[in-house]
Amino acid sequence: MPAIRLVSWNINSVRLRAPNIARFVEEHRPDVVCLQETKCRDGEFPGKAFAEMGLPHLLVYGQGGGHHGVAIASRLPLEPVAAPDLCREGHARVIGARVGGFELHNIYLPAGGDVPDAEANEKFAHKLDFLEAMGRAYAALRDTDGPPRLLLGDLNVAPHENDVWSHRQMLKTVSHTPVETDALESARRAGGFTDIARQVHPDEQKLFTWWSYRARDWAASNRGRRLDHIWTDPAATQRAEAESYRIHVGYRGGWKPSDHAPVSLVLRGD
Repeated sequence: MPAIRLVSWNINSVRLRAPNIARFVEEHRPDVVCLQETKCRDGEFPGKAFAEMGLPHLLVYGQGGGHHGVAIASRLPLEPVAAPDLCREGHARVIGARVGGFELHNIYLPAGGDVPDAEANEKFAHKLDFLEAMGRAYAALRDTDGPPRLLLGDLNVAPHENDVWSHRQMLKTVSHTPVETDALESARRAGGFTDIARQVHPDEQKLFTWWSYRARDWAASNRGRRLDHIWTDPAATQRAEAESYRIHVGYRGGWKPSDHAPVSLVLRGD
């Protein structure tokens, strides 16, 4: 099996931003693209556009009302797998597939609203519940048989001090509060996963994958957060070409961009 180039991207509406994906695919030739926040029902997903990109194999888990949604598009055949049920609200947030000798779990974790208080903010309580469920589920899967496993997607938590523009100023901001960062790291350790980005880049280095639309000039202010992650279990870590990990910052700009940049990784074949 040849190497596989894998991409994760919170696209913030797949129908609106299909041209952005097509441009990325033409430039970087990924084999598998995992998308979050697709914002469409299954039947509304632009499958023809993906076939024209050379990604004809699709798994789509959509939702009405312009909310949530995850999908996997691939050059290679996809086999659906049952990913853990993590969302107590029944949102379209988790989808799993086997492709090219790997198992992928594509996750769009709840953002959690604006108030970091589970009693005052139901959205934040939901986020913490999701994180707890994720830890339990992947601890249970940790030693099970199967192909090398990756967990990836928009996890909506920036876990390390230098995953945000200012650790001190962000400690009370949802996505970087200690209760969230501790819960995410606990889930990662419980599942036996490696955070590929931090395997390649030291903790002292600033790494961002998201920049707010609210900034007048997002690139100049550079007040980013690393919300998008690729985690590998021990077998997948052995097959990961870690130095290939990349945050494609340029795709945060341009025509009607998502507020997230895509992240990519190459995995060696058998």
